[in-house]
Parts: sequence; C-alpha cells; structure tokens
Amino acid sequence: MDWLGDIDAYWLWFALGLVLAGAEMVVPGVYLIWLALAALATGALTFAFDPGIPLQIVNFVFLSLIIVFSARRILADTPIASSDPLLNNRMGRLVGQTGTVALAIEHGEGRVRHGDSEWSARGPELAAGTRVRITGFDGGTLIVEPLALPDARADGAA
Repeated sequence: MDWLGDIDAYWLWFALGLVLAGAEMVVPGVYLIWLALAALATGALTFAFDPGIPLQIVNFVFLSLIIVFSARRILADTPIASSDPLLNNRMGRLVGQTGTVALAIEHGEGRVRHGDSEWSARGPELAAGTRVRITGFDGGTLIVEPLALPDARADGAA
C-alpha cells in the first residue's frame, strides 16, 4: 500500500475501532460501539487475508450492517432490566404518594401540593386542605382521589 507509507492497513482499522469505541463513551446512545466492532473485525480480516482497499471497505460496510441489525434485534428481544425503572420519570414516582389540595379542585381541575412542589391536578370536587392520593398522571397533570383515612369510630372507639 504505497499511499499509506509504512503503515499496514490493519493498524488503521484497529485504530479506527479504538477511536469509535472511545467516542462511544463520550457520545450518548449505543451506536458507535457496533461500528467499532465492525472496524476491529475488518482489521482482523485485513491482517489475516490482506484484501485490497475496496474489499476492506465493503467488509466494513457489511460487517457494520450485520452487527448493528443483529444487536438491535438481540436488544429488542431481551431488554436490559433496570433496578429503578422510574429513575427519569418524576411523575411516575409520584403515583401512590399522598399530597394536599393547595387550590380547590373545581370542575375537575385544581392544584395539589406534594413535598415542596405544587402540581396541576385533576380529580373530583375537593376543598383546599383535603388529603389526596396520587393515582396517575396525564402529561404534566396529576390525577388524584381523596385519601380515605381510617375512621377511629369504626374500630369501636366512640
């Protein structure tokens, strides 16, 4: 390879693979790692068989396609389970929690205070100060219902 000088082509493929793998750590998403694997595999094939530049490029393109689509299928069939699936879903974390009606819910809409935040809320007609349970959310609006507290008289203490 006279245009490369003294550098063998497989070293360039290995270098490209390492650069792509390093870029995967910086760039969000999981895409460059598959191209890095294709470049490393092309480097190994180039080392073993020493094909010409056009065949090396064809190898890289086909290996990239095969690895990307195979990984996509494998990851779709076996998704990675998270120990905290609601990590980035703040509204989802609020479901099941309790709050207090800050602005009376009238005509199905009002505001609910949970912790140090106030949220738009939908639910039945409720006066300000009523304790509510958050049962769901729709966009940025909480769906609430009145919190049914145990009645002390129901236990026989009257």
